[in-house]
Amino acid sequence: MAHDLADDREAVRAFFGERAARWDTRFPDDGPAYTAAVAEVGLRPGDTVLDAGCGTGRALPALRKAVGPEGTVLGADLTPEMLAEVVRAGRDGTALLFLADVARLPLPEACLDAVFGAGLVSHLPGPESGLRELARVVRPRGRLALFHPVGRAALAARRGRQLTPDDIRAEPRLRTLLAATGWRLVSFTDEDDRYLALAERQAR
Repeated sequence: MAHDLADDREAVRAFFGERAARWDTRFPDDGPAYTAAVAEVGLRPGDTVLDAGCGTGRALPALRKAVGPEGTVLGADLTPEMLAEVVRAGRDGTALLFLADVARLPLPEACLDAVFGAGLVSHLPGPESGLRELARVVRPRGRLALFHPVGRAALAARRGRQLTPDDIRAEPRLRTLLAATGWRLVSFTDEDDRYLALAERQAR
């Protein structure tokens, strides 16, 4: 099993590594959707938030604005090329960046107030372990936001696929998965122009 997950991680790294340099130009109009999604997380000045799988860092400026200068923004990604794009785009000044697997974060327990994950859950090798690790580093009643700038139907159409009930981002499956890994689904939005699932960390 561990070997399979290692292969999955390498596949994710290869997929995003070769696309990193042109990622922002492929999706140039997503900025306002990121800003709107961050606004719904309920961050407060002084909070500590992680952008898990931060990619090119499109959420980082909005996260920084939400927590203010006294807050802490962390950006973690599995792909070195993506982190290099954060720097190239000038977004590195808004966050502390580090290379890491979301399923094995170099962070202490309950150190975060919230996690923001754009396009994250469908790329987690072994999603249970990834969500359980995020629960480990978030304080009780802290928040998890799983976001995508388009909904499931629009994303499936973009990729020439059909929606299926076993899609990990479908509400019934996601609700069950979150409950099994320390989270409670609080709200779920799946519209053409946005997907946003908000969850709360359950008491330990």
